[in-house]
Amino acid sequence: MAGKRSVEQQLAALDELRHQAPEACIEPLRKVLAYRNNYVVAKAADLVREFRLSGLMPELLAAFDRFFANPIKTDPQCWAKNALSRALAALDCQDSRVFLRGLRHIQLEPVWGGVSDTAGTLRGTCALALVGCRDLLENELLAYLIELLTDKDKSVRVEAVRAVEQVGSRSAALLLRLRAILADDEPEVLGACYSGILGIEGTPAIPWISRFLATANEPAAEAALAIAGDRSPQAFDALHKRFLEEGDPWFRSVLLSAIALTRQQAAHDFLLDLVRTESVHAEAAIEAILRSAPSPEIITRLEELVAKDERLAQAFAKYRKAIS
Repeated sequence: MAGKRSVEQQLAALDELRHQAPEACIEPLRKVLAYRNNYVVAKAADLVREFRLSGLMPELLAAFDRFFANPIKTDPQCWAKNALSRALAALDCQDSRVFLRGLRHIQLEPVWGGVSDTAGTLRGTCALALVGCRDLLENELLAYLIELLTDKDKSVRVEAVRAVEQVGSRSAALLLRLRAILADDEPEVLGACYSGILGIEGTPAIPWISRFLATANEPAAEAALAIAGDRSPQAFDALHKRFLEEGDPWFRSVLLSAIALTRQQAAHDFLLDLVRTESVHAEAAIEAILRSAPSPEIITRLEELVAKDERLAQAFAKYRKAIS
């Protein structure tokens, strides 16, 4: 893969490597990782990660370091640093200094009307990778991740929450509880907090998470989906109780969707009973069931129930077509 080849030729040569044995790719990829073109290096790093060529760790580290020099010029959009950081994480790089560098990197590139930070993906990747670095004590790790919980990029904040969840300790759970209580953030970030708390603490956290169902807004919808992800009888009980209290049509439909996603037998029976009794919530129940990837048995039971009512049969056909 000569250095004077066009980018298109370089990319085509990399694509050819996918059809070779991994050991035959080591030397070609070693050379490509030294190239100047950030996009070509990114594709090479992806192959190193895919083939798990840990012997190329030194070349990955050298390339990662190189693209921090004059980064707007050498690595626009952070293509190389993003791919290199993913490869380093996949190959279990244990040097926290590498990922801390990416964690702190902000790359303001010119756009129409000003500048835009293109390093958000890099910071999020490095946050998750940092959790696997055994040279950091837990309190040090959490201190670094706390900083990212206030990052201007929403996606970075979400990844920071996921990284805290991966820490998995009681301290990590308490940090996520605090972040959830403060509540001044996008619904997706708060949803990641709710899911993270349940991921660490399990089913016993459902009563605490249920407090966030009271507001019947987008963060409450995220809380409902987080609870549904526990897939336990307690999850169904909490969502069912809230449904019986709720008057807002939009939030009732959210709760029905969450109830379906618990995949509990009691949840299926409840939703099917709404259809059987031709409840005012029957159409929403049909949609919730169909969107939950139900078993063939549940589909058959639902088909039998809607066959008795033309309106419900039409709703079933409409939602099944939209989802399929």
